[in-house]
Amino acid sequence: MLAMVNRVVLPEHHINAESGEVESGTIDEKRAEATRRLAVKELLRQRAEAVGIETAERLDAAIDELLAAEVTVPESSDDDCRRYFEANRERFVTPVRVDMAHILLAAAPDDPEARVTAREQADDLIARIQTEPDSFAALARTHSRCPSASADGALGWIGRGQTVPELENVALRLDIGLAKKPVETRYGYHIVRVDDRRGGAPLAYDDVAAMIADYLTESSWRRAVSQYIRVLASEAELRGVDLETADNPLLQ
Repeated sequence: MLAMVNRVVLPEHHINAESGEVESGTIDEKRAEATRRLAVKELLRQRAEAVGIETAERLDAAIDELLAAEVTVPESSDDDCRRYFEANRERFVTPVRVDMAHILLAAAPDDPEARVTAREQADDLIARIQTEPDSFAALARTHSRCPSASADGALGWIGRGQTVPELENVALRLDIGLAKKPVETRYGYHIVRVDDRRGGAPLAYDDVAAMIADYLTESSWRRAVSQYIRVLASEAELRGVDLETADNPLLQ
């Protein structure tokens, strides 16, 4: 089915090219997302031309100009920022780092049998280490499929963004000592031991006020643009594209 916005056809080759920019999903899901993104751009192009903004050879700039003219977002007040700070104090701390070691029991993400086996082995090894703490190094050298095996599993100091998110999201919250459960990642299951941790000290409001203001203003802007696009879509003749379920393809 042709995708159209107010009787303007979205070219198939444009949809195919945009699909390649969609990071995840099935072929059909990527195509649907690509179509939504292009439909939003076409809506905005048409609106820009309707209000006298030149779009030829400058569509992105024209869209920015249009949104600046027609979407108004009030700046966040100090009271807004303070309320957000008080409600989210756990987020405003100095960066956490942990000195950690691990044993990786590797299993491909598309091999369910291997992953079950790796999980069972991880549980067994954790139970052994709990009764024989000094066995961690030898077990890492024997069982780990990470290069750190040659260093008894030691990874050194790890902070945000230094390893896979699945591992760091857990490791950075752990207390010092051996984790009671293995950590699952795309690579398999990790037996994790935290040897030391630093950071996590509360920050004062004045240290983060500007960052909070920027965040709240950005969030408000995204909501306002989403609403603006929904209004345009409700007034448009659409075919072969669903914008009802799109949060905001323009901003993804």
